[in-house]
This record gives sequence, structure tokens and C-alpha cells, in this order.
Amino acid sequence: MNLLVVILKKNDLVREICHELAEEGIRGGTILDGHGMASVIEDMDDLPIFGMIRSILADDDDEDIAKTMLFVVNDEELEKAKKTIHKAASLDEPNTGIMFALPVSFVEGLGA
Repeated sequence: MNLLVVILKKNDLVREICHELAEEGIRGGTILDGHGMASVIEDMDDLPIFGMIRSILADDDDEDIAKTMLFVVNDEELEKAKKTIHKAASLDEPNTGIMFALPVSFVEGLGA
């Protein structure tokens, strides 16, 4: 089993990804709201962030809420999910998001 983690900065992709995954039979994910580190450090005056860098970080107002999608999947579902997500979102584009998987040593509560 694996924990597939997808962190999306482009929130408009969440619905499409969920729809496509459900079509492929992958259900039961959890979606969390999150904030990138930039939103936390942009107001810290004691950090050595100068001029243009500070303004770049401050430009993200509404964009700084990221969606974290979590799915517990077996190896076959992991490959299917990766392909499906790649079809819906180009993670190679800057500020889109990241995807990774971690091994899961045990799972309880998934049902049948």
C-alpha cells in the first residue's frame, strides 16, 4: 500500500482530478486546505528578504491556499492514479503542484 500525496497550487484542478480518479475507480481520498511557506514568511521583518523577492511573495494573496490530496492506494492503483493526474494537470509547469508517494506499513478502516 502507498500514500499518494498531491499538493496543488492551482485549485481549479482539484475537481477535475477528483472526477477523473473516480472514473478510474479510485475513491476515498481526503482533501485538505493548506498554506505555502511563502505566505508565512512574507510578513517576517527579521528575515533577509530584499525588495523584489518580498514583493513576489506578497503577490500571491488568493493563490496561497494550496489543496493537499491524500489517497491510500495499492501498487496498481498508484500507477493508474499517477497517469490520471498527469492527464489532468501538468505538474511540470511552475507553481502547479507536486506529487509523491510514501509506503504505508499498515492500514485500518478502509472497509472491504
